Amino acid sequence: MNLKDLHTENKPVQTHLLFEPKESSVLSMQIENGQILKEHVSKTPALLVCVSGKAVFSNEIGQIINLSSGSYVKIEVNVKHEVKAIEESNFLLIK
Repeated sequence: MNLKDLHTENKPVQTHLLFEPKESSVLSMQIENGQILKEHVSKTPALLVCVSGKAVFSNEIGQIINLSSGSYVKIEVNVKHEVKAIEESNFLLIK
């Protein structure tokens, strides 16, 4: 998924609600080239937005999502997942 695909109306300013967390935080994360954010689970819903670089998100239910600048993935609660950087990558993790 890519953020620009959410905005399909012919308007100069558009918004799109992605999700509504009960308690929230926004983290900046960087993963070096070839490194892996090891498999883990999230106890709250989260949104991982790729700001720069290239990476691959995968989870235990078989999703494999290639991430690049502007791409995002919704992370489900209690589903094991990991992220592998194909090149140095920067993310926003919103939960």
